[in-house]
Amino acid sequence: MKATGIVRRIDELGRVVIPKEIRRTLRIREGDPLELFTDRDELMLKKYSPIASVDRFAEGTAKSLNEQSGLLSVITDNDVVLAAAGTGKKGLVGRTVSEKMAETMQSRRSYLASRAESGDMLPIVEEGEPYTAQIIVPIVANGDCLGSVVLLSGDEGFIPEAGAVKLARLTADIIANQFE
Repeated sequence: MKATGIVRRIDELGRVVIPKEIRRTLRIREGDPLELFTDRDELMLKKYSPIASVDRFAEGTAKSLNEQSGLLSVITDNDVVLAAAGTGKKGLVGRTVSEKMAETMQSRRSYLASRAESGDMLPIVEEGEPYTAQIIVPIVANGDCLGSVVLLSGDEGFIPEAGAVKLARLTADIIANQFE
């Protein structure tokens, strides 16, 4: 654990304000759920991720998605890559998603791009591998974005087919149904 040197008092209702710079660094936004942990005289807060609680399911899902699509398959929560399967997965799991990726997920809209069609490629993680095509589908349950399903290709001239888009949407729906 890293000391910040910041001290806050608890108000009469038992509330503590988390400083803006810490919220920004940890990507904690208004309305985000936090999980509380105690250990003797320590209280720890952790940003809650329902998808992270089913990470074995995410791993199996990414593997199946890769086998069916032939593309690099990635499952994220709102902050990090939880699982990846396929060529180029090395170093992705556990990395923080890029700010543009987080914004795309929060918009709750799918994103499809291909360099072959002059599309703008979103970085999945900061300082990530260059990909030539991507399909990003948010995982939305009960109106909340929980993460995303991503299919990536590094092949020059690759244009995602409608079947791959449907497969990514189906996978996102299956994962979302685990939380409804």
